[in-house]
Amino acid sequence: MSNDTNDVIFIGKKPLMTYVNSAIIQLSSIPEITLKARGYTMGLAIDVSQVILRKTKIFEIGTIKVSSEQLVSADGRKRDVSTIEIPIKRIS
Repeated sequence: MSNDTNDVIFIGKKPLMTYVNSAIIQLSSIPEITLKARGYTMGLAIDVSQVILRKTKIFEIGTIKVSSEQLVSADGRKRDVSTIEIPIKRIS
């Protein structure tokens, strides 16, 4: 997978189906995308991937990457935030 921004969906605070629709639209034109999330939105990224898999039956999940990033908060303190990357690709 390339590092093109068209193949990455960053999960935030929008409704679940917004991300599902966006992912399915992108998967219709490219073979693989990656859902990326951090912190509290990681659960939403997992939900998006499961809805895509259960509703379409033509995609599969690749190797999931879980890690953490060190961020500096507004008050200057450093904190670790968990991250997840979920690749979804068309079944060949």
